Amino acid sequence: MVPFSWEEEVSLLKRELDRAWSSLVLEEQKNQGLPPMVAANTVEEFEAMAEKGVQRLLGFLSEKKIMPIKPNMEPALREHMGQFVPEDQRNFFLIGMHYDPVPLYSHFYHWFDLAQMRDEPHSSPIRREPLLYNIFDSKSEGIATGVEEIFMHAGLYEDSPRSKEIVWIMLAQRAARGLGSLYAHANMMTMEEAGKVHVKWTPRGWMEREPHLLRFEQHLYLRQPGYGTCYVTGKYLIEGLMAEYAEQIEGQGKQFVMKDFFKKFNDAGNIPVELVRWEMTGNKQR
Repeated sequence: MVPFSWEEEVSLLKRELDRAWSSLVLEEQKNQGLPPMVAANTVEEFEAMAEKGVQRLLGFLSEKKIMPIKPNMEPALREHMGQFVPEDQRNFFLIGMHYDPVPLYSHFYHWFDLAQMRDEPHSSPIRREPLLYNIFDSKSEGIATGVEEIFMHAGLYEDSPRSKEIVWIMLAQRAARGLGSLYAHANMMTMEEAGKVHVKWTPRGWMEREPHLLRFEQHLYLRQPGYGTCYVTGKYLIEGLMAEYAEQIEGQGKQFVMKDFFKKFNDAGNIPVELVRWEMTGNKQR
């Protein structure tokens, strides 16, 4: 249910990798007069940063009317706030989290999804019950990756400009990771060689210090073709859905309302993005 050939996925991930790196250096240029970000270096500093991060994210989503806010969302996020890790033991995700946890908390949209599945079972038995295969990856990973950038563009980091740099670093890592997996699946690279792509094209050397995470991710995506790329391909499909939906709303003489978009998207259930698009737009043609 991801309408791309291998070649198209390679082109898309290369484009997103280029866009992430170029956007990062432009953001760094814009922020060059600002003080550098300071990582949390004690348990107390991290806990204070994490608490502020939860409040920042949920407050932003509510105040800017980005999506419906439900009572189960804050508890779901609080269960995954993370904990302090010494500097020399931090992997890629923990490096960013100790500078500002909000970019990763945005990706934790996953937990909002799971809370809705638990507390608001879908009316369709097909969408309500666990599926045999993870055909919904493009939606679950696509929206979790997509909102990192969507929330940023909507104004989440106006009071913390350097946090935008973390968002672009995270996108670059997903694109590099996915490219490596595509080359491995095509037998153009070994898993080790694919890992080198992953490391080389992740900014600031953030993947160099944690070989265990690198091996875990490359092995995981080697065993599940399409999973390593769906973070980016799913994000791309959701951006296309948002554009198509917004054009339809405009054509009806109405105003696009982000909160309505996210409600319809979430209420569609855990199905591939292409099926969500058919349901939200009525358009089965691509």
